[in-house]
Amino acid sequence: MSNGARAARASAAGLAGFLLVAGLQLAVVLLVLWTVLTLLPSEVALRAGVPLSIATFGAAGYATWRALHTRRRVPAGVAVTRDDAPRLWELADRAATAAGVRPPDSITVVADATVVLGERTRLLGLLGGARDLYLGLPLLIAWDQDRLRAVLTHELAHGSSRSGRWAPLAYRGRVAVGRMVPRISRRNPAGALLRAYAGWYRRIDAPFSREHELAADRIAAEHAGVGPTVAALRDLPALAGMQRLFHAEYVGPGWQAGYVPDDVFGGLLRVLAARSADLSRLRAQEPEPSGPWDTHPPLAERLAALTPAEPAEPTASTEPAEPAEDTPDLVPDLPKLGRALQDVAFPPGERTVVSWDEFLSLARTAEMEREAEAALATVSRAVGSAVSGPEQVLDLAGDGRLREAAGTIFPGGTPEETTARIVDLLGLMLALAALRSGVVRWRHSWTGAAEVVGADGAYLNLAELAAAAADPATVASVREYLEKIGVDLAAPAGAVAPARAQALGGLVNLTADGERTDLLITDLGLHLVPGLPRGRTAEARRRLARFATAPVEGSRFLPFADVASITALSGRRRGWVLDLRDGGSVTLRPAFDTEELPGGWSAWEDAVAFLAGTR
Repeated sequence: MSNGARAARASAAGLAGFLLVAGLQLAVVLLVLWTVLTLLPSEVALRAGVPLSIATFGAAGYATWRALHTRRRVPAGVAVTRDDAPRLWELADRAATAAGVRPPDSITVVADATVVLGERTRLLGLLGGARDLYLGLPLLIAWDQDRLRAVLTHELAHGSSRSGRWAPLAYRGRVAVGRMVPRISRRNPAGALLRAYAGWYRRIDAPFSREHELAADRIAAEHAGVGPTVAALRDLPALAGMQRLFHAEYVGPGWQAGYVPDDVFGGLLRVLAARSADLSRLRAQEPEPSGPWDTHPPLAERLAALTPAEPAEPTASTEPAEPAEDTPDLVPDLPKLGRALQDVAFPPGERTVVSWDEFLSLARTAEMEREAEAALATVSRAVGSAVSGPEQVLDLAGDGRLREAAGTIFPGGTPEETTARIVDLLGLMLALAALRSGVVRWRHSWTGAAEVVGADGAYLNLAELAAAAADPATVASVREYLEKIGVDLAAPAGAVAPARAQALGGLVNLTADGERTDLLITDLGLHLVPGLPRGRTAEARRRLARFATAPVEGSRFLPFADVASITALSGRRRGWVLDLRDGGSVTLRPAFDTEELPGGWSAWEDAVAFLAGTR
């Protein structure tokens, strides 16, 4: 028996141990219950038997079921049938044949740069089921068929028996356990032993997981070629990194401002084409491990296993700046598929759909308006009177009160630092006044930051004007020049939608001041949603997941800005007290049946760290 086969068998045996540990826990509870009942008088045992059994064995059974129960996360996407994309299915069929497995039961195109084979398993992967392939649209628009062939073959090869007859079962189990263990509540009495066993199982499984991933790489290289496989291994994390950058820098600001671009994935393709240097830089980095349950060995080890003679170097074929000529043929109408996927992955809801150029302009202007609003509120408090716009700020600069206010807001700064703060504020105010007056517009670049230029495209040095306005002696000259070029300092702000929060995660079945509550965590604050009765957890999860588009009546939004401090409660039962700036407070505690939406606890821990560090 090969080392890989032995490792697979050991991993499969360790997987079965989870059910054994769970059964032993229940057996111990049952034994204790039986012992107690036998020691009681017959009449007492008869009367107490049923309630005592429910309170002990029933509770232990429910806790064990919750600990072992896993939910398969289904990404939002567009299903592609064989009739829709026969060449894509042919590519998947050939990859499955090369891997020695049956083809996937379905193919769904999703928004993320990923390839995942999801299997509807039972009993922690001991029993298999239908297999669904999720393929990221970014790969279809940026990669050639060779790289797609490589990643499809690798993913399907996870069901191969090349590492031993137990390998498919062992891999399914590892994936199922990796979903299960992070979800086990710290308050679950059945969870402690299962988590301890999971740590031992992970060590037992590590040799198999490593060998199985390397075997899948070898199968992909045999079918698609070493070059395309190496290129795919380098490009996949780099492409995912570029997509995160794309969402953070290009999509996120406008999305929060209440808009959505008319062609999200077309914008991603333009960013990939324009920022090839960033893509090359990401290729050269070792990807961050996705977590303790990640089965993949380090990228350098995988590349060395494929090319032991010499390290693989990026070649021209690994630069997916533009989609290859043959890739669109895999899906007859790729732009149509992109639009359908956008409707699923980026549903506009109440947002306004606009062109990319308008989207980026509106997003940047909205950011500046909100930044100006916060700055004006701070200056108003410092000077003791309302300061509502650029005209009033120039008045303060002219009589010297703006410098006094800056000194109050930023005490201890040098004169040079104070001047720099003043120039930054004036630059913001002058740019907004010019935008509101129609004298300037945004000029965007897919390779760098946007800049404000004259309406005719000519360069306008607002920074120089702001520096001049910082000197009380030249404020009048700046006013005259602004009036000459048509800038109205009193021009009203346009209609800017309030910032829309981006959901980061969620928790259901908490308590807030003793009341059953669900919690949606966003980048702007916390939504406290009245909880549902026990037994309706699945409904609560679905309701919270769609809360962004269907707010729940009676919910309460708690902005981070309104939180003065946060205190973690000590003791066996965890909890947090949020002290509010208005003098009130909110106490949050997890319950026995608390569950998370994907990333919920991680998002909450990040929010606690943010509130504790910035108050």
